[in-house]
Amino acid sequence: MKTLDEILLTVERPSRYIGGECGEPEIKKEKFNYCICFPDVYEVAMSNLGIRIVQEVINRVDGAMADRCFAPWPDFGKALKENGIPLYSLGLKMPLNEFDMLGFSLQYELSYTTILYMLDLAGIPLLAKDRGQNDPIIQGGGPCAVNPEPIADFFDLFVIGDGEDSMRELAELKLKVTDRAEFLQKATEIKGVYVPSLTYPVYDENGNIVKFEGKKVEKAFCLDLENAVFPSTQTVGNIEAVHDRAVIEVMRGCYRGCRFCQAGFIYRPVRSKSVEKLTEQACGLIRSTGFDTLSINSLSTSDYKDLKPLLKSLKENLPNFTKVSLPSLRIDSFDEFYAEEARKNSLTFAPEAGTQRLRNVINKDISEEDIKFGAQKAFKLGYSLIKLYFMMGLPTETEEDIIGIRRVIETIRSVYAENPKRLRGLRINVSLSTFIPKPFTPFQWEEFASEQFVKERLEQVRKHLFAKGVTVSWNDYFVSELETVLARGDRRVGKVILNAYKNGCIYDSWGEFFSREKWDSAFLAEKVEKQTYKAEIPENAILPWEFIDVGVSKKFLLREKRNAMNERVTGGCHTGCKGCGMEGRCTLV
Repeated sequence: MKTLDEILLTVERPSRYIGGECGEPEIKKEKFNYCICFPDVYEVAMSNLGIRIVQEVINRVDGAMADRCFAPWPDFGKALKENGIPLYSLGLKMPLNEFDMLGFSLQYELSYTTILYMLDLAGIPLLAKDRGQNDPIIQGGGPCAVNPEPIADFFDLFVIGDGEDSMRELAELKLKVTDRAEFLQKATEIKGVYVPSLTYPVYDENGNIVKFEGKKVEKAFCLDLENAVFPSTQTVGNIEAVHDRAVIEVMRGCYRGCRFCQAGFIYRPVRSKSVEKLTEQACGLIRSTGFDTLSINSLSTSDYKDLKPLLKSLKENLPNFTKVSLPSLRIDSFDEFYAEEARKNSLTFAPEAGTQRLRNVINKDISEEDIKFGAQKAFKLGYSLIKLYFMMGLPTETEEDIIGIRRVIETIRSVYAENPKRLRGLRINVSLSTFIPKPFTPFQWEEFASEQFVKERLEQVRKHLFAKGVTVSWNDYFVSELETVLARGDRRVGKVILNAYKNGCIYDSWGEFFSREKWDSAFLAEKVEKQTYKAEIPENAILPWEFIDVGVSKKFLLREKRNAMNERVTGGCHTGCKGCGMEGRCTLV
């Protein structure tokens, strides 16, 4: 500890590594000791609601304890390694290699090398096959776990789907079964649990998957969100988090069915909480933390059917100083009441495509009139900064669709010009991202756009979108390319990830650390072609994630793909059941 104290005096933001935050539950070593690990910096990790729910689930199991560990910034990681100090948990300051199980939150594909960085700092073998009886069980969960194959070699097991029940059952099982092999075998009986050593792909001579050996994995569901485990308090960080506020989850899942959106499919069916439950949770969090802002969290908050009563209830029951933060709103469900109750400096809308034709392709059923109407409401309330999100490289996209973004901008500007209450110049921030074909979406078979295609699109953007009061930004092509390969990869990609880490890749989602050269070198060294995972996939191919059942049928995804190619809008669940495969679980049916 003396050496650690000396190190902390030399690194950036030492408060990231000391724990002892206000509101952190008291813990002590138990029979089963679990540490939830977030492969990103403290400020990002402290903003994540999922890890707080998992920690609460484990801590409620008699005989179990859950601590936390977040990825150290490179300066602290280097100092730990040089001084022979293993990476430790924040609460007990216990080395990670002394825990019974480590659970990694898989929020983003570009965090994979950071996971290896954390395991390495903890002195834990990076490959599951090299771990022995005394090593921790390494578990993964979160949205990226729906295709765990690229990182399957590094993990002993994954929890696919909701963790409220499956994590409790895993903890209870580990309390009874101490033998590593026996535990892994019995864990496969828990819904949502995937053990890569017991279920694996078989390839033909051409490198195509022909079948999977082992059990099919069914996603874990928490159907009763109203009564699900939710922390009654929230840890307040030692330093300001990215989202430094209290958070409640109003609903899980999304009605809309946008064909590019992985979250909209893997989090089905929609489940929500009552106004009374949410008000109780919100008041408890504000009272126990002292936060002056409450965030209402979900994939599509403006679709929560009782949003107006909820905002009214929160206003009546929360302290007067409390601000309510709403996430990005859909233009077609924008309501003056929401914006008035949760006033910010700017409003964010996500039309995603510049023309009605392409919005039909992606099942984004909003019209130019919806955009105009939403803008009128916003400007009436005095807003003068609008943030717009679009994608490029979508299936069937043409130059006309990019030019259409300019028409959306001009529509908004014309509405603002007609607003008698305007006090300042209108500012519009346009953010462009490159479409990524993600698993378990109708577009999972589509190709990822080539570098040349994106360059041409950006030339069109420069030609058509730059104007006074309009700021345009876009993401790095090679970051999106890597995300695509990691999202759609199989176990062969795991060798590339390991090579990239050994090349020095960590924190790949941070621009100052991402190295295209190091990743290209890793692909070359392992003789893995990126194009294999970027190309269009035949509909009859066995996909790397085919052994996982998320509840949405392949038949439905293919039907939606064909509807997209025919520019047909299916609509969302709230306009009637579309037969996605969730009929037995969905409360709307």
